[in-house]
Amino acid sequence: MPPILRPYEPSDFEAMHALDQSCYPPGIAYSKRMLRWFLKIPEAICVVAQDAEAIPGFILCAVDLHRGHIITIDVSKDRRRSGLGTKLLLAAEAAMVGRGARAMDLETATDNTAGIAFWLRHGYRTVGIIPRYYLDRVDAYLMHKALAPPKEH
Repeated sequence: MPPILRPYEPSDFEAMHALDQSCYPPGIAYSKRMLRWFLKIPEAICVVAQDAEAIPGFILCAVDLHRGHIITIDVSKDRRRSGLGTKLLLAAEAAMVGRGARAMDLETATDNTAGIAFWLRHGYRTVGIIPRYYLDRVDAYLMHKALAPPKEH
């Protein structure tokens, strides 16, 4: 059965933190303190994928005026390339548009080949490089995508 997408609930926190720790190397994965902080900011939007056994993915974003920012997208290793990341991204983009975002930004490591391909496939484009963004040694691409406004009915 495919996972359902739903809003974050506080009871999800430990599973989400464990997933983040498994998705990113030490120093790049969020500490519990930082992840809690991002989840509590009023501008935060978090979409969680839930299946019978676990939380195989989530995306955490924030919106400020007309610009959204993807803080992190996490998909368990066994669910990558299954379309789950795309579903999470589309749900987050729709939620951002619903909150007034007209564009989205994100950072990704310049050596993250799979991640870069994912973002390019979904319409994000590199607009700059942030030197030593990760662990003060790995550069990041700043990527951007214009979002379509909601359709009038």
